[in-house]
Amino acid sequence: MREIFANTYRNKKIIVTGHTGFKGSWLAHWLVLQGAEVLGISLPPDTSPNHFGLLQSKIQSLYIDIRNYEELFEAFSQFKPDIVFHLAAQPLVRKSYVAPRETYETNVIGTMNVLEASRHSKSVRSIVSITTDKVYDNKEWQWGYREIDNLGGHDPYSSSKACAEILCESYRKSFFNDSSSGAGILMATVRAGNVIGGGDWSEDRLIPDAVKAAYTNQPTIIRNPKSIRPWQHVLEPIYAYLLIGQKLIERKNEFSTAWNIGPVNEKDWSVKEVMDYSNECWSNIVIETPEQDQNKVYHEARNLKLDCSKAIQHLGWTPTWDTKKALEKTILWYKDFYENNQLNTDNDIKDFIKETIQKQSRNEIPVNLKLVANS
Repeated sequence: MREIFANTYRNKKIIVTGHTGFKGSWLAHWLVLQGAEVLGISLPPDTSPNHFGLLQSKIQSLYIDIRNYEELFEAFSQFKPDIVFHLAAQPLVRKSYVAPRETYETNVIGTMNVLEASRHSKSVRSIVSITTDKVYDNKEWQWGYREIDNLGGHDPYSSSKACAEILCESYRKSFFNDSSSGAGILMATVRAGNVIGGGDWSEDRLIPDAVKAAYTNQPTIIRNPKSIRPWQHVLEPIYAYLLIGQKLIERKNEFSTAWNIGPVNEKDWSVKEVMDYSNECWSNIVIETPEQDQNKVYHEARNLKLDCSKAIQHLGWTPTWDTKKALEKTILWYKDFYENNQLNTDNDIKDFIKETIQKQSRNEIPVNLKLVANS
């Protein structure tokens, strides 16, 4: 496997919160493949099957609720991490209406606990805190939101993540970033759009609901077929997280800021178009659109786009896979899992790295990293 982070993460001690979740399991596994020593902190997996359990990655794992500061701090003190990737969250919009207190306690107080444990640790030098594209005060614009646009959030989930962004900015200014001496903790926040990919079995998510229905030969009921989202494969934001983490490890203070990560120069894909193409990839996927959701109708944004100019110009990041390729990889991951008992995670990571290097060699994306061979 060829590596694209110049061995930055080899032998680093890294905490990943939320490692049993969808994105967290992909990130922790990729770090292990790079030779990192990873400690995962999370609640136990809440679905069966689950990606974390299937991977059987060689990581240490602690089941800790991030709302429990004492246990969290003890884990930090014992492990002595160099860098923290904070992904643990209550990540579901519709659940946030049912459990708003849990949502705010996890996403705001939990994040504060992670920052406090990092602040009082003698080893942590860098933090990458993951939020969401939904942190913006959504005006249903036709253009993308920039990192300097107003934060907001209609539903409790979005609002809680906007609160987490404000919290991180306060800690950055109040406790971290001592650029004059080179000391302190460098922290970035990352706002990524709707992420798809194999291994997600969460409730109330479009692709997981569709593939679970396909496996049992049932139709998928979609609530808002005309809604537009910034669809991207899970490896796109994780690649960005790792790029940003690399810059922070290199003590580059200018990267200690907020970043948007999403599709670039793509046509708008509606929920209906995503499902139609998913059917082309796996014919078992069929959809139904009811006249009205039988459950309580919660607010959901119809248009949401990100402006990723900052990441392109300053981080040297652009997507490797377009939406069509992301959907193909995602649906085929589930199809192979259900029909052939095959796990495509490692192959997807290898393909992603290979195609990223190819795009760099063709100057399709800026080359700002040393490419090295990793036997």
